[in-house]
Amino acid sequence: MTSYIAEIKPLNEKFIGTGAHGTAKFTEGASALHIEIEMFDTPKNMQHWEHFHGFPNGKDAEPATMSQDVNHDGVVDLPETEAVSGTTMVPFDAQPHKMHIPNDSYPVSDDQGHFKYENDVPLNDLKAQFKTVFGTDDLELDKRVIYVHGVPSNTDLPTTTGGHLTDQYDAHVTLPIATGKIIKVEW
Repeated sequence: MTSYIAEIKPLNEKFIGTGAHGTAKFTEGASALHIEIEMFDTPKNMQHWEHFHGFPNGKDAEPATMSQDVNHDGVVDLPETEAVSGTTMVPFDAQPHKMHIPNDSYPVSDDQGHFKYENDVPLNDLKAQFKTVFGTDDLELDKRVIYVHGVPSNTDLPTTTGGHLTDQYDAHVTLPIATGKIIKVEW
């Protein structure tokens, strides 16, 4: 077994008014990838998309910081994360191995802004789909970052938020609220 962990820290907290934070743990066994994510202080009573992001070429991804706010609108939106974090890769939803990013099976926070996600993902299925999409079956988790997304639909976002993705997904759904580097745990 190989284990990984990510300390998930707030992003855009000054704008959204809450410092979403938590921990992600990954255990890769012979047949399954066990995923546990627990988040606190997220926007309340709403679904939060969460994924790992990275570069298909194996470049080491890093979490975005406010310095990625290249258009200076006060928020780091999803397109602005791509330079340091790469692209969205695997969703943490009901079926990560299907790699269907838009869906309604992501975790929902409670009235305290807390949620816990836990899933055992069939490793062979995930690797096969990952290879179909990205050309390799090596997940390289220690070169990836995790993102948690989502603010209420009534949040007043700058008109510059979202970039090219606003045609596909609402910027309220994709706005990053927390991120963390996935690191391999040596026991």
